[in-house]
Amino acid sequence: YSNAEWNCQDVQKHSVHTLVFRSLKRTHDMFVADHAKPVVLDDTSHKVKMAAKLRADYGAILHMPVLKEGKDRTPVSDLHGNKNYAQPGESSQYMITGTHAYPSGPGVALTADTQMHRNPSEGGVHALALALPPSQARYLIFSMGTFPCIQLFCNNTSCSMSLLEGGGTKNSSLVVRKAPTMPKPQWHAPWKLFRVISGHLGWVRSIAVEPGNQWFVTGAGDRTIKIWDLASGKLKLSLTGHISTVRGVAVSTRSPYLFSCGEDKQVKCWDLEYNKVIRHYHGHLSAVYDLDLHPTIDVLVTCSRDATARVWDIRSKANVHTLSGHTNTVATVRCQAAEPQIITGSHDSTIRLWDLIAGKTRATLTNHKKSVRALALHPRQYTFASGSADNIKQWTFPDGNFIQNLSGHNAIINAMAVNSDGVLVSGADNGTIHLWDWRTGYNFQRIHAAVQPGSLDSESGIFACVFDNSESRLITAEADKTIKVYKEDDTATEESHPINWKPEILKRKRF
Repeated sequence: YSNAEWNCQDVQKHSVHTLVFRSLKRTHDMFVADHAKPVVLDDTSHKVKMAAKLRADYGAILHMPVLKEGKDRTPVSDLHGNKNYAQPGESSQYMITGTHAYPSGPGVALTADTQMHRNPSEGGVHALALALPPSQARYLIFSMGTFPCIQLFCNNTSCSMSLLEGGGTKNSSLVVRKAPTMPKPQWHAPWKLFRVISGHLGWVRSIAVEPGNQWFVTGAGDRTIKIWDLASGKLKLSLTGHISTVRGVAVSTRSPYLFSCGEDKQVKCWDLEYNKVIRHYHGHLSAVYDLDLHPTIDVLVTCSRDATARVWDIRSKANVHTLSGHTNTVATVRCQAAEPQIITGSHDSTIRLWDLIAGKTRATLTNHKKSVRALALHPRQYTFASGSADNIKQWTFPDGNFIQNLSGHNAIINAMAVNSDGVLVSGADNGTIHLWDWRTGYNFQRIHAAVQPGSLDSESGIFACVFDNSESRLITAEADKTIKVYKEDDTATEESHPINWKPEILKRKRF
């Protein structure tokens, strides 16, 4: 063997993991001789850091004078460098000596000053609260947290108080403010199972309703697309052409076209007048999981396991944009006419809002901790919801500001739909359907329909759900190879089905 061949063999003996960490250790040894020696503190950077912390934590009270112990008139510099004098008639502070609770920095020795922890006297606190504007007085009280002076204003640390709302005069009284409560949810009629449709030979993965509300289409694991009559539930047509599971279907409102995508990496356009494929959109490198049509322009958006979403010109089949940025499978995509026009949810647990013109990310929402598999856009409000195994979260457009969590559907949420009446539906992999009041996030109904006879209980799962265009029917695609249709119970009233609602203290997690 030559030297080069021996070197290749030597490298191949070790894993990439080992080689990377060898290189890291060499680099570390080169620049840091003593591994146990801590990094030396830099005085300049430490001062900048402490100044930033002072501004962030104590900005509201930095203008206040710092009082000196005792009654002497020694000048004392405040935090801005201005000198102040303690007046002889002023009440002094009391001090607690000993180790300071918060040292000035790691590895910094305690001095005579830092060993004293000064607490303001009662008179000083009253004077300070009356001197400040009401907004700053409130900030001062609640920023002081667990210090003893908080007891001057509130016997219970959890109470919410309005301090000196009357302009900061001594005659102002303390008004106990009522704790915020959840608003009463709107009453919605319960939904019940209306029809079970069988016909597919595999998991039913996707549903779409045509604009005229006469029929709907489903795609399944048996590689077929089936068209069903919405009124009777009878099969009208079967389309074959995909060679793997059909994961997404969509019916155009602007032309007589049906679009489908699947795990065979194919995206197809079907002409419903001839019932055959007229266009293919080539470009995805892996399974295509979802697709959606833009409501006002002839654009199709698809998302895939290759961690991208692609924007297609329907007529020319051109790949207008490749939306890259996600680091894992893009599971769901939604389009709307307003900005941002494209929203994607991914298994990397993020949601991205896209600028369609530039083809770039406008905002990235990182609040979810698990894969985001479902999105639902409210038909009337400028808001949307995202579903994940950790929570359902509601957001506002255009920047994706967080509204609230909808907690309680403890499963992997595969599908969501919302109607203009404010009913949000979430379907999960364990076969459960939860119905929520959109405004308050109240879960007013839970459904777990029985699986098809002959199926296992483990084959209970919801893969897709959609309201028809009249919003009087809810259609679900399930793992027991059936399509289930639900409708509202016409006989139900608020008296017969009251809201089991308790006005609990509002607890909306802001993350």
